[in-house]
Amino acid sequence: MSKRAANRETFTLGEHIIQPGEEHYIELPLPGLYTHSPVCMPVHVTHGRADGAKLFISAAIHGDEINGVEIIRRVITSPVLKRMRGTLIAVPVVNVYGFINKSRYLPDRRDLNRSFPGSENGSMASKLAHVFLQQIARRCQYGIDLHTAAIGRDNLPQIRGKVFDDPELLELAAAFDSPIILNAELREGSLRHALTQTSSTKVLLYEAGEALRFDEIAIRAGVRGILNIMRHLGMLSGQRHPRKQYIETAVAHSSRWVRAPQSGILRSIIPMGSKVEKGTIMGYVADPFGETEKPVIAPTAGMIIGKTTLPLVHEGEAIFHIARFEMLDTASRSLEEFHNELDPSEGDDHVIF
Repeated sequence: MSKRAANRETFTLGEHIIQPGEEHYIELPLPGLYTHSPVCMPVHVTHGRADGAKLFISAAIHGDEINGVEIIRRVITSPVLKRMRGTLIAVPVVNVYGFINKSRYLPDRRDLNRSFPGSENGSMASKLAHVFLQQIARRCQYGIDLHTAAIGRDNLPQIRGKVFDDPELLELAAAFDSPIILNAELREGSLRHALTQTSSTKVLLYEAGEALRFDEIAIRAGVRGILNIMRHLGMLSGQRHPRKQYIETAVAHSSRWVRAPQSGILRSIIPMGSKVEKGTIMGYVADPFGETEKPVIAPTAGMIIGKTTLPLVHEGEAIFHIARFEMLDTASRSLEEFHNELDPSEGDDHVIF
């Protein structure tokens, strides 16, 4: 063991003691199934030889959001982690129960991301939230929580955080190098809200793709973004790898959902990532016989960062998500650049670790 590693403290999680320069796979015990089968939360800890930041990355807080599971697998198997400083705690599946059942929710139908900070003596969701918050998230200085859209929807790759109130968080969001940064308010019961209320941990939320599907561009962007942030924090050597003409100003100040004007069948006529002006027709909702048809009209200028993937809609259902920018053309160029860099049809050598 080197002198530098010998001077570094060990990291303890549960009953496990991780020495500097070691990696450990740990299973944190959770309430078992009613079949008496045990359930554990999988945790991978990389404890670098040298001091540095403590970062957690988490996925599948909603059990059907699986892009993040693959992102974390690629990160923890990346050879660059062999030279890492600090400590990386990776939890590829937080909501193990939902993941087993291919469901967003826990068996008690609760949403884990509305159950924080949780309680040691509460519901199943509350217990799981308590374990993750106390044993993982609050022990780190920084966190990246990986999500996708809910079932039946798709999200453009984007970083969310309350970035306008926190200059350091805005710097982290920019370092991730997602095509879109969305200034997002905190929701009570969410992991972000609990960490803001109970600790100094800075956490970003990465949204990309659909539930129960892999999206290669979203996955590549997530892997690159995490490694970019680790370089920004000094956990990895070298400079982060931005897009060729990185545009720093693609930050959306707000967003809104556009809802179906009537029940029926949606025909969308604009793709994800499109710029829209106020009054732009984005699609039409018609009844199955074509007797009545209403246009779906953009109520504001912006960019489509989320949309439904199901053409069967009810009146009032959210179908298009529009992000609003001060400089919409800049955001559009940033998105075009992003796709040019990470398009899987161009080959794996586009992904720089």
